[in-house]
Amino acid sequence: MTISAFRRTLLVGTLGLALGASLLGQAVAGEQLGNIKKAGEIKIGLEGTYPPFSFVDESGKLSGFEVELSEALAKELGVKVKLQATPWDGILAALESKRLDAVVNQVTISEERKKKYDFSTPYTVSGIQALVLKKNVDSIKAANDLAGKKVGVGLGTNYEQWLKDNQPKAIIKTYNDDPTKFQDLKVGRIDAILIDRLAALEYAKKAPDTAAAGDAFSRQEAGIALRKGEPELLEAVNKALDKLRADGTLKKLSEKYFNADVTQ
Repeated sequence: MTISAFRRTLLVGTLGLALGASLLGQAVAGEQLGNIKKAGEIKIGLEGTYPPFSFVDESGKLSGFEVELSEALAKELGVKVKLQATPWDGILAALESKRLDAVVNQVTISEERKKKYDFSTPYTVSGIQALVLKKNVDSIKAANDLAGKKVGVGLGTNYEQWLKDNQPKAIIKTYNDDPTKFQDLKVGRIDAILIDRLAALEYAKKAPDTAAAGDAFSRQEAGIALRKGEPELLEAVNKALDKLRADGTLKKLSEKYFNADVTQ
């Protein structure tokens, strides 16, 4: 065999091995749903320290909106759920390393994240929300209504920047902590607070003298995060969510924890 022929043979062999490895990797990657069914459980990651989404209740058990959603999802998939409390800064890494099958933890769907993960259809919709005293709930319905009003925001947050960009006529008051901000609203030092829509609904549930005013000023969607290359699992998860949405389960859970439907 000449050197040239040897090189061609080596090249063909190398390409064959690479193709085989690629196909094997795709086959393994696409088997997650089957592996979940075989194991009889799905491993779902959530923080466990983020009420009302996931938290440890008085009995020491994980509870919350996303805990019950995960349980309902597993039931639709025909398996049990294994909830794994995982810190936020490591939860997506745990998904990538296959320690988790899915993450149900208010992961906002963004173009940047979609490059690395697949996402289910959204199960919560949030955004920038004005929180006011309930007696003033009709005073703010759009960004224009913030003009001339004293509005509290966290220092250096996206809420502060949004207000500067979208309503420069508002009187901005910045805060380094939440308790002072909410106290100033209650005593009338400020007219409104800009916070996450879901956080606003949760706070209003605990403090009935406050209310979320109008619609959210922006839209953010959260979905179930999955590893890429698992189309069968993604389809199964989306079908399960469609069922939970159609039979009212999602709305019921939302109203239980937020007193509102935050799923659309």
